[in-house]
Amino acid sequence: MRKPPILMAVFAGFALLTATASSMAAEETPKAFLEKLYANYVGPNRKGVMSDSDKVLARYLTPDVIKLMDKMYAAAKKADEVPALDGDPFVDAQDWEIKRFDITVDQAGDDNATGRVHFKNQDQEKSLTVDLVHLKAGWRIDDIDWGASEGTLRKLLTTPETQ
Repeated sequence: MRKPPILMAVFAGFALLTATASSMAAEETPKAFLEKLYANYVGPNRKGVMSDSDKVLARYLTPDVIKLMDKMYAAAKKADEVPALDGDPFVDAQDWEIKRFDITVDQAGDDNATGRVHFKNQDQEKSLTVDLVHLKAGWRIDDIDWGASEGTLRKLLTTPETQ
């Protein structure tokens, strides 16, 4: 038995609407992205996410930032020096013991957001501002501001010493 064309069109439209709604529901928010990232740091003896692997970093950073990091590490290796970035940029520390994070996000349009991450690391209060961009792969960090005295990730990676 053949279905009438109108009924088939209604079913096709419903299927398309359901698929679109499912993909939109599966789309990660900037806050959920940051919460997932920072969950890697909560609790004793957590290793975080810093890795020498661009594949791992690509889950969290924009390709442009990864290229700058690669360039910085190559320059440090060539000069036989410690790289300018000698700690974990996500928590601005070499060691950490963090119990929880407070994360807020202000979204500026569909493709940009600013996250504020506050936490206590080993009795030291810390607040970071994270610039996020939405790429095909999802939300990624494009810069991290560690505070007035410490500057930003991009600034650190683009200083003449890291080139």
